[in-house]
Amino acid sequence: MTDGKRKILIVEDDIFIRDIYSVKFSQSGFETVVAENGVEALKTLEGFVPDVILLDVIMPQMDGIETLKNIRSSEAWKKIPVIMLTNIPEKEKIAQGKEYGASDYLIKAYYTPAEVVEKVNALLNA
Repeated sequence: MTDGKRKILIVEDDIFIRDIYSVKFSQSGFETVVAENGVEALKTLEGFVPDVILLDVIMPQMDGIETLKNIRSSEAWKKIPVIMLTNIPEKEKIAQGKEYGASDYLIKAYYTPAEVVEKVNALLNA
């Protein structure tokens, strides 16, 4: 952390949701970088190593589960906490996310952006 700010990578294909989370985390003191899909996220990680990743599950090009597999297979990134975000509480996807090392799995509709910030802070402070 260069200036003491915690860093977050938000990977979300819905521009409206991505912007809401980006603004909320920036207002909460995070250095915030966004990517709109898994492919872009992996490219971003080559030059930006965040303290935590918020990762949407359903995205074009590369979904969240495939992105998580790639993150966990990299020596440089495998220890970064990843919180999966989705609107679809699919038991199979939740199980896959946990299997590949997701720190948490949040259903977007159940949490306000402020509550997601609280969850991320709790995870980072644990």
